[in-house]
Amino acid sequence: MTDLLAARSQMAVSLAFHIVFAAIGIGLPALMLVSEALWLRTGRDVYLRLTRAWSRGLAVLFAVGAVSGTVLSFELGLLWPRFMEVAGPLVGMPFSLEGLAFFTEAIFLGIYLYGWKRVSRGAHFAAGVVVALSGAASALFVLSVNGWMNSPTGFIPGDPGSAPVIDPVAAMTNPFWIANTVHMLIAAYTATAFGAAAVHAWRILKGADTALHHAGLRIALVVGAVMALLQPLSGDVTARLVAHEQPAKLAAMEAHFETGPCAPLRIGGWPDEATGTVRFDLEIPCGLSLLVGHSPDAVVTGLNDIPADERPPVLPVHIAFQVMVGIGTLLAAMGVWTGVRLVRRLPLHRPLWFLRLAVVAGPLAFVAIQAGWVVTEVGRQPWIIYGVMRTEDAVTPMPGLVVPFTAFTLLYVFLSWVVVVLMRRIARMEDAEDAEWSGGSGDSGAAGEAGA
Repeated sequence: MTDLLAARSQMAVSLAFHIVFAAIGIGLPALMLVSEALWLRTGRDVYLRLTRAWSRGLAVLFAVGAVSGTVLSFELGLLWPRFMEVAGPLVGMPFSLEGLAFFTEAIFLGIYLYGWKRVSRGAHFAAGVVVALSGAASALFVLSVNGWMNSPTGFIPGDPGSAPVIDPVAAMTNPFWIANTVHMLIAAYTATAFGAAAVHAWRILKGADTALHHAGLRIALVVGAVMALLQPLSGDVTARLVAHEQPAKLAAMEAHFETGPCAPLRIGGWPDEATGTVRFDLEIPCGLSLLVGHSPDAVVTGLNDIPADERPPVLPVHIAFQVMVGIGTLLAAMGVWTGVRLVRRLPLHRPLWFLRLAVVAGPLAFVAIQAGWVVTEVGRQPWIIYGVMRTEDAVTPMPGLVVPFTAFTLLYVFLSWVVVVLMRRIARMEDAEDAEWSGGSGDSGAAGEAGA
């Protein structure tokens, strides 16, 4: 393994691990606020117990996310010093603001976790609001950096021996900033909601047919349905922005080789870069032109018009994009089904096939997030700063990078094991408390959901 491949692999593993906890850190506080608001409005204890159950899980996941996020920040400087030399003055401000948002989130999360009997109900709910907003703000500032890497703005390279002219505000407000942030926030809310729904659906299928799990399933599916139906709108805006700012990435996403109007939209398919063809795909005539330019005559740039050494690897980008869109379509369909069941006042834990599908949809939602980041990061290659600096030119000259790559991979495996052990213990504790409460109140099963 070359040092460049080891450095890229280490960043990929770190990001893939961290993004799961980052997404939950953004999405779970929103679910908790919905549940706590229902408790404050109705006074039903099931919503209080559900909120506290979710908050205990968040405490563990937030801690692990903080560790993996810290590792990522160090890796930027240690593995990519040339990148930080150029980008540091431009991305330092959003990184500093992200640190402020993170510390704010941590402080108010402490108040939220330990303030149940120490502050008023209104103050406790307000602390939860700050936690949710701080998590979203963290994403906002981090994604401004990623947006700048995809569309660098706010600097003019100086002459040899002179410093470049920089504008950190212009760099932070790059073309991708808001679009990417909205897309990621919706993805985080969607994945977390369907992940929570999967847990509660699984427990219902295993016989824990209690009001707590029915309430959790209902809240999670409703939030997930709304977000899953909003995501295609965000995706449309983002895709048109990619077409304008990064035509090579869009061409790789769609496995589009020939420049011209009436570009087809491909569903599935296996691209062959050597021949410039795609096998086993379903083509919708003029579909890509309609999506990108809202006209069948819109011209879409193909890979054949992009220099070979500036093309991203087509196969992984195209497959990842198809996976992301396919899972997103499934979640949106589940959202429609959820809406229909709600309108008809039918229980969400029936029929059983939908409950089983909800169990599968939870992990798939996080797979979609991973696939989306593959599209974003691999689709930018060979650039670490699009059009400015190649990835191979930014890597550290230090040899032996396979050693830290192996060490950090083992660290993430260990942390994953710790998370599984702790979450199982929390689940057993919650189930024991729920069984004791349900046995005393009789608030269980379908009757519990009717009240939820």
